[in-house]
Amino acid sequence: MQARTYGTLLVSIATIMWSTAGLFVRALDLDVWTVLGWRSLFGGLALVIIIFAKKRISAEAGKVSLYLYPLFGLMAAISMYGYIGALKLTTVANVLAIYATVPFVAAAIAYLWMREKISRRVLIASLIAFVGVLIVAGFSARPQDIAGNALAFLMTLTFSVLLVAARRYPALRLAPVNALGSGFCVLLCLPLMSHVMPSPQEILVLALFGSTTSGIAYLLFMTGGRYIPSSEAGLIGLLDVVLGPLWVWLIFSETPALSTIIGGAIILISVFWYLWSGVRGAPPRRTLKNV
Repeated sequence: MQARTYGTLLVSIATIMWSTAGLFVRALDLDVWTVLGWRSLFGGLALVIIIFAKKRISAEAGKVSLYLYPLFGLMAAISMYGYIGALKLTTVANVLAIYATVPFVAAAIAYLWMREKISRRVLIASLIAFVGVLIVAGFSARPQDIAGNALAFLMTLTFSVLLVAARRYPALRLAPVNALGSGFCVLLCLPLMSHVMPSPQEILVLALFGSTTSGIAYLLFMTGGRYIPSSEAGLIGLLDVVLGPLWVWLIFSETPALSTIIGGAIILISVFWYLWSGVRGAPPRRTLKNV
């Protein structure tokens, strides 16, 4: 398997796992900060287990400065925290519209930081996908949404930095970075979350929620992001915008709006066109023996 195909596969699996977040949220009758706190706790525990099971994971041979771990761990926490905070202050549609700029932001950071060129195919697909998300979101932003939109952009910016950092520092072990991020996120949520112990059923749902969408998905996405351009990983991640409402519609019969259907179709077309038009045929960045 070529390294680039391997990276695309990991990023796609992570995106599918992320898209199930709505299902878990619908199954929980808890406030948003309690959900985030427990989700981060279980996500961190899952990553700690992975770290002990395989000490050298998602890194090539080499050394990296130790200060990068708490630095990028804090960025991961800000990304997680900013996402939930944005959802609390503004609409989901606004958050998704801002998140759709990930391919652009990641591409810009990669260019400034690594001089990574932006292909015309990525640019075209990203622009088409962005149009689709704008249709999903509409143009209904209100003055009171400014704080939420700012948090959503902060989440997008920090996530894009992490995505590029995974390529910039091949020796950086991603499991500890995301475990630290989950730990920092728990500390940020403690003052806001309920201190009443959830029911056993809720604990089970939270454990599955955290270990998959907050733990394993982050690790898979960042690992896969090492082998494909940052803008490409961000573009594939936009499938979350489409798949999230789809799963909720299939399981909970929440019928999406017409704008969601039209915009989602545009996003799907842009992503699949990009993948079909040459990702798998591109020369690999490096071989899997370095994983």
